[in-house]
Amino acid sequence: MDNQRNIILAVVLTALVLFGWDAGLRYLYPQAEKPKPEASAPASVPDEPARAKPTREGGLTSAADLALEKKDLKQALSSGGRLPIKAPGLSGSINLTGAILDDLVINRHRQSIEKDSGPARLFSPAGTPAQHFAQFGWVGEGADLPDAKTVWSAPKGATLTPDTPVDLSWTNSTGQTFTITFAIDQDYMITAKQTVANRGEGSVAVQPFALINRTDKTASLDSFNVHSGPIGAFDDAVQYGPNYDDLRDEGTVNNDGDTEWIGFTDVYWLSALIPGTTPAGSDFRALGGGNYRADLMYRPVTVAVGKQVSTETRLFAGAKESAALADYEESGVPKFSRAIDWGWFEVIEKPILWLLKKLFTLVGNFGVAIILLTVIVRGIMFPIAQRQFASMAAMRAVQPKMKAIQERYKDDKQKQQQEIMALYKKEGVNPLAGCLPIFLQIPIFFALYKVLILAIEMRHQPFILWIKDLSAPDPLHILNLFGLLPFTPPSFLGIGILAVLLGVTMWFQFRLNPAQMDPVQEQMFKIMPWVMMFIMAPFAAGLLLYWTTSNLLTIAQQSYLYSRHPQLKAQAEKDAEDKKRAAEREKPAKSGK
Repeated sequence: MDNQRNIILAVVLTALVLFGWDAGLRYLYPQAEKPKPEASAPASVPDEPARAKPTREGGLTSAADLALEKKDLKQALSSGGRLPIKAPGLSGSINLTGAILDDLVINRHRQSIEKDSGPARLFSPAGTPAQHFAQFGWVGEGADLPDAKTVWSAPKGATLTPDTPVDLSWTNSTGQTFTITFAIDQDYMITAKQTVANRGEGSVAVQPFALINRTDKTASLDSFNVHSGPIGAFDDAVQYGPNYDDLRDEGTVNNDGDTEWIGFTDVYWLSALIPGTTPAGSDFRALGGGNYRADLMYRPVTVAVGKQVSTETRLFAGAKESAALADYEESGVPKFSRAIDWGWFEVIEKPILWLLKKLFTLVGNFGVAIILLTVIVRGIMFPIAQRQFASMAAMRAVQPKMKAIQERYKDDKQKQQQEIMALYKKEGVNPLAGCLPIFLQIPIFFALYKVLILAIEMRHQPFILWIKDLSAPDPLHILNLFGLLPFTPPSFLGIGILAVLLGVTMWFQFRLNPAQMDPVQEQMFKIMPWVMMFIMAPFAAGLLLYWTTSNLLTIAQQSYLYSRHPQLKAQAEKDAEDKKRAAEREKPAKSGK
């Protein structure tokens, strides 16, 4: 009766896990391909528009916003008055009205999985649904300063390229000339040198600044293990926060310490301001309407007559490629590689990413690279598995002696435990050795999970047939006959082929384990593969590929080790047979009641 109650409890808990998991996934991971209409803003914040729930990768989700963005971009970029940008990493233009960097696309990464989707857009002009831009300028009193409406002059026919920096200039009516010299490298770094030359009749005081302005409509999901939103490095430590909700509540957040870089991050993209040799302060601001700003403010400077003063700021606007960030860090940007929120297992994640990229270079397919990585990991852990099986064999050998001790000291549990520990020591048995491979796999599994969701190198990487993006869930679901039926199953029923393979291989793996003497334990082991099949279905296809491959290798490994330790297999078969006979004996007893 107790066993039946425990089994019913296990089933109920499993159902709670499935439905609770679905609710959690619907909250944390909404589907980008089915944008939801935006509801009205809360009454407590009348100036804030309703916001669609962000998706994992980010980007506009509202069909109306997507259509408006396309229209607004076409209008803004065709109106003239722009300086073209052409570089291997970035393309776009600078708006000469305000000297605003508001048009940037990332040449090395596509907007979507479709090959003709065009490069991923990072910056869009102010007023567009996806607005995101950078601006450099001055504030101060007692002088006519350029602002967002100032029309700057550029050399005729000039184009900003890695080989051709460009000067934008503007002179006011009192003799001060303001110049912004833009330069760009091969990747994602733009340098802006701000110069004030005073040819007037008196000194002027100005305060250089740089800012990044963006909307949260395009923000990626900010979750417990991957930060999205304001980010910066202060006093040689990276600060992941505040998030957009915190900033909206607080209004302005001043950053303490020396600012080494500041900006906004998504899962795959980063826009960040990096001050030059001149110290700068910084803050984050909520501007209302779902717009936010990161400010970099230099100290005020006085420019004497006949003198000029320059301030240099770098702007990173691009993809969070681990190699590029590491190169910039080596060139003097502190902690820049930590713009990727690696978390606790960074020491494992970076080698995994390095190895995956090397394997990808070798085989040309990230799915195959993941399989090879799994083989390497299992190969490294094989000696530990051998010791695990040897320990299991030793444990089997001392079982009769353990039972004798338990019977002899059944009324003295403390003495019983002491004698069992002495027996372990005498026989050289470690009862915890069987758990070691599991504990070692947990950080490796979590590290690979983080790599797959963080590393842009995995974004839109195909495997075979229907798996077009290993960083996204399996797109085909069995319940709707792989898309033939016109509905999308809820996430906890969105079982794909990879999830089924995961469940089946885990079931076979558990079948090879020695029989569990506790009936509840045995029932849980029977249920667990199918629970995990449901739980893991919405995860990245690459993660399921890793786990399924690992299960297959474990099955092969267990079969081999059983051949090396036949006493284990014989004992497992004997346990199963004893259990079967015990169950058969219980049937007549129950029927006679």
